Amino acid sequence: MKSQQLKTVTPKLTTTSLSILALLLPLTLILLSACKPKPDTVAAADSRHVIQNKGSDTLLNLALAWAEAYEHVDSNTSIAITGGGTGTGIAALINHTADIANASRPMKDEEIAAARANGIEPVEFPIAIDALAIVVHPDNPVSELTLDQLSDMFAGRITNWKEVGGKDAPIVLVSRDSNSGTHVYFLETVVRKGQKGNKDIFAPQTLLMPSSVGITSEVSRNPNAIGYDGLGYVTEQEKVIAVAHDSKSPFVPPSAETAGNGTYPLARQLFMYTAGEPTGEIGRFLDWVRGSEGQAIVTQLGFVPLNPAEAK
Repeated sequence: MKSQQLKTVTPKLTTTSLSILALLLPLTLILLSACKPKPDTVAAADSRHVIQNKGSDTLLNLALAWAEAYEHVDSNTSIAITGGGTGTGIAALINHTADIANASRPMKDEEIAAARANGIEPVEFPIAIDALAIVVHPDNPVSELTLDQLSDMFAGRITNWKEVGGKDAPIVLVSRDSNSGTHVYFLETVVRKGQKGNKDIFAPQTLLMPSSVGITSEVSRNPNAIGYDGLGYVTEQEKVIAVAHDSKSPFVPPSAETAGNGTYPLARQLFMYTAGEPTGEIGRFLDWVRGSEGQAIVTQLGFVPLNPAEAK
């Protein structure tokens, strides 16, 4: 068998083809040049700092507002905000995946120990004050409750609204889930009434919600529901309850004023935690948050700003 010899065919370029190539070559070079990033653009992207800020859902809207405003203060720093609850933020700080943890409660002793075991010394910064509102359906006739009554309700000792002056109807308890700092605060301050040795827990029938939206959704549609939420998250579809320390104390509604002057029983501090004393862009951001501009946003969103002594 004779092997076949392959013939190479070289295309001939006509004068017209050469003219077209001459026109296309400069255009191709221009497009390639345009696609190539400019050195100063790359340098600007590389120099931009991103602060990872995670944690409390109570602080989520406030943290987002701070992040947006701070972009105009320092264009080289971006704040990445993630919610998920206080426990999530603190765990991220301990695991070196967050620069700042937002918290609606102080860190627990075991969390501080875990941080130190992982080479982190957590530093606490109060950043605002919040009034924790007790909310019910607008049709609920009950307008006032004591801390003792709230404790008995959420622990399951009071189960019918008629026991606290309402209708003959079962009480539907609505709470944030256990990863929430607000849940922990309510458990310690209300259910256990601030008593160190008290081991009361939420009644087993309590509905646990992963977010403030879940609280609002259940309370606004269920005439028998009662829940709690940061005052800044209360909507027109909910009725706010005035709260008293005990039956001999005045009933006080939650507001920025009553939380600020200490007359509302369920006012609490909100915090940011850092891994050690913050420096650089993290330190500058925290100074801004606790300064006049950051605290003005606190007021705008329905929280209570720090007093000057706390901001130092």
